[in-house]
Order: sequence, then structure tokens, then C-alpha cells
Amino acid sequence: MRKVRVRFAPSPTGPLHIGGVRTALYNYLFARQNGGDMILRIEDTDQTRFVPGAEDYIIEALDWLGIKFDEGVHIGGNYGPYRQSDRKPLYRQYADQLLRDGWAYYAFDRPEALDAKRKEYEAQKKTFQYDCTTRLSMENSLSLPADEVQRRIDNGEPYVVRFKFPEDMDITVHDLIRGDVTMNSRLLDDKVLFKSDGMPTYHLANIVDDHLMEVSHVIRGEEWLPSAPLHVMLYRAFGWEDTMPQFAHLPLLLKPDGNGKLSKRDGDRLGFPVFPLDWHNPETGEISSGYRERGYLPEAVVNMLALLGWNPGNDQELMTMDELIKLFSIEHISKSGAKFNVEKAKWFNHEYLQKCSDERIAEMFLPQLKEHGIKIEATESNNFQFSIFNFQFVMKVCGMMKERISFPSELWDQTHYFFVAPTEYDPKAVAKRWKPGMTTHMAKVIEILNTVPFEYDAIHQALLEDYIKGNELNMGQIMNSLRLAVVGTTVGPDMLTLVMTIGKEETIARVQRAIATIGEPQE
Repeated sequence: MRKVRVRFAPSPTGPLHIGGVRTALYNYLFARQNGGDMILRIEDTDQTRFVPGAEDYIIEALDWLGIKFDEGVHIGGNYGPYRQSDRKPLYRQYADQLLRDGWAYYAFDRPEALDAKRKEYEAQKKTFQYDCTTRLSMENSLSLPADEVQRRIDNGEPYVVRFKFPEDMDITVHDLIRGDVTMNSRLLDDKVLFKSDGMPTYHLANIVDDHLMEVSHVIRGEEWLPSAPLHVMLYRAFGWEDTMPQFAHLPLLLKPDGNGKLSKRDGDRLGFPVFPLDWHNPETGEISSGYRERGYLPEAVVNMLALLGWNPGNDQELMTMDELIKLFSIEHISKSGAKFNVEKAKWFNHEYLQKCSDERIAEMFLPQLKEHGIKIEATESNNFQFSIFNFQFVMKVCGMMKERISFPSELWDQTHYFFVAPTEYDPKAVAKRWKPGMTTHMAKVIEILNTVPFEYDAIHQALLEDYIKGNELNMGQIMNSLRLAVVGTTVGPDMLTLVMTIGKEETIARVQRAIATIGEPQE
């Protein structure tokens, strides 16, 4: 049985779109499930579109997501080089083979001549295509005498090499997702395979490279399906049909609203990233946001992307990379496009944050704490007065509050009162909760904290059971006023848990400050 070998072959023309990441992920899952090899090949045949830094960006993004390669431009391997511009010398011989065997021809048409032909057709409300019906009316080695063709080549006249489709042939591509797809050659244009500058186009280079690298399966985006008949014919022309890879064309990632392919403009318009990492455009200086910098966890992005166009055949939604590898199957990939769901992406991140250790979340939180003047030192106790805290305290706070967040960036808003005492109090909460006699109740809270053991159960019994319930007081009024004193608003975690976390002295100091600041309201 042939060994599974797949490749992810992006072009370094800018940042890696999240749709491309999904393609890489599906290739990776398929390779790992079948004990195969995963190859990273950089397809940079179009040097005019090359963007500095794009190749490094692709490698860093896939590494962040945990998509690992067995061979590639960054790690080498036995089938290299893995950058097409480094393979340039070998493509000429394959273009020559096609020319020699009658599967290709030289075309000398200048850009202005092609433009004129297109306009001529447009005037007749037709679309020009360089194909079996038009090629004999153009300037190429099929319409020109052989000596004229040789003269032009010898004189260094620019040319391209085009594939010569048979005039009337049904070409069938077997797709693992869509079944058999058949197109007639009369509908296909004679694609350019090779240019006089010595560079192949994608079509020639990717077929040659897939063959030489012994690729067994080509899993790529739906946008390449119209090119598949050409690729099948190239395998046939080279005599490689018996070792031709199997094809699987993935459905598009669609806009969250409306129709069409998901684009950067959709992300800008609706406020979500379409790239895995921040991208700094070297030409314009523009920064496009990425999932990593927005606070998404790589495992959440992987899980979310896996389910955009594929399902495991059951209702399971949360899956680790190992589980995805075990469950993945091409048979369960949808034929139709998958709408990107912004809220679902946030949901995945929230769920994975809950799975994170308190230590990992605390590490993510440290830059925010530093930004707000909070120092984390290897001390045994916390010093609220000087904003100095120990890491264990940060971990405890994160563990308590992580269920309230979807992104680490939300931690400060949710937890700031653990580190900084309030200096102002929500006016609406004061008006609603801080009723006459509340300063007396708050003084009683201080008394209880000073007299009973500083333990959750002891404080619960003395404050909630003996004092509030025993005196038939309003539980919500007093506990929410205590929260107002400690937090500055009436939101937050369980009140006694909060008290136990910030400690006896800090709690008493905050209640005293509230009594002094808010004072006794008038009837």
C-alpha cells in the first residue's frame, strides 16, 4: 500500500488566511491518522507577488497552532529543496518534454495583442479564452511555420509555453469529497505552464513537485477544482497517471453574514481576525490583527477550524488535537461552504480557557498587571499598600474568575478589585443598597472579622446566620452593601470567598474607607 504523503503549499504573498490554516490542519490530521508524512512546500513561482517576511510568518503561524511538519523548507528532508524558486532549474526539462511530445506549444502573443482580442470579444458580448477554438488564430507554434518559431526563440522574443488540450475530450476528476467531476476540454483554456524568464507557473511546478515528492493525496481549497482537469491531463501527458495523487477539494469558508468567501474586509467590518497572527504589512505599515494577539488559544482555534466544514459524526464539539486525529475522515467533510461564526469562535476560546491551568492563565495575565502598576514578587504575603503581590495569589484569582472571561484581555476588568481597593462607589448601587443604618451594619462586619477565626465557615456562621438571619435583617441589602464597600460595585464572585482571598486586614480597611467615604445616608 502506498504511503500517505501530503503537502501544504502556500505562496509567500502575504499573511496566511484562516482558510489556508484550515487546509493545513486537514492535511495534518489526515497524515497523522494514516501514519503519513506532512510536507511544507513554499510555492513562490510568481516572484512579482513575493512579500518579504511572508514565509517566516507562515512557518511561525503553523508552529503556534501545533501543526507540525516532517519535511519542509524550514527543516529539510530527502525530497528537497522545498522552495520552488530553489527548484527552478529542473522545471525546464519537463516543459521541454511536453513540447516534444505535442502536449504544449510556444505562444508569442504580446500583452497588448491579448488585450485587443479580449476587447474584440467584449464588443460582441463574448468572453475571449485562449483555447482549442482560438489558438490557431493567435501567434504560437501551432499557427506559425517552424522556422519562424525558431527565429523568434533565437532572437530572444518573449514567449510562454501553453498546455495543448485535446479539442473535444471529457476529462473526469475523481474527488474524494464530491465524487466524479467531468468537464469537456472545449470549456478549458490552454493555461500557461512556463515563461521565457525560466519560471514555471503554479500548474506545472505543483504537478512536477507533487510527483517528485511522491505526494499521495492533494487536499486543497475548492477554488482549485476548476484547475483539476488540467492537472489530471498533465499527469496523463507525463505518463504519471498510475501514481497520480487522490484529490480532495475543501469547501470554502464563507462570510458570517451574506454570501461569498470570508475576506479580511469581513473581519475588519465585524471586528474579528482572519489571520492566525498579527501581520505587519512591510509596504504600507498596516497591521492586521491575528488570533494569537487577540487572546485566542491555539487549541481553541484548531478545534473551531476543524468543525468548519467537517464533523466527527456525533455531537461532540470539544476535541483535542489527538482526538481530532483519531476522529478525522474525509468522508465527513461537507460539500457546501461553512459560514464563519464569530460568537462560536469566542465560545470555543471560553471553553478552552476553562480547561487551562490557573498557572497558565496567570502567566497570560502578568503583562496586564504590569501595565496597571501591579508588581509580582516571590513573597509569601501580599502588600496592597504598595501593589505588591505573589504569583500564588494571582493564580488563585485567575482560578476564581476564569469562568467569567472569553479572553485573557478581559481579566483586569473582571479582577482589578482583588489588587486595587476602590476609591469611588457606583452611585446607583449606593442609592439602592446603602440605606440608613448601613454604617452600623458595616461596623458590625468589622467587629465580626476581628473577633471570630478568619475561616470561611466561621465567618459564614457569625455574619450570615447569627447576625443577619438571627436578627431578621435583609440579607441582600447587607451583603450587597458589603460587596459595594469591598469592590466599589455590586458585581463579583461569592462575597465570603472574595473576603478570604484579599484577607482580613484589607477587607477591614476597605469597609472602613467605605463607611468614611459614603457615610450614613439620610432618611
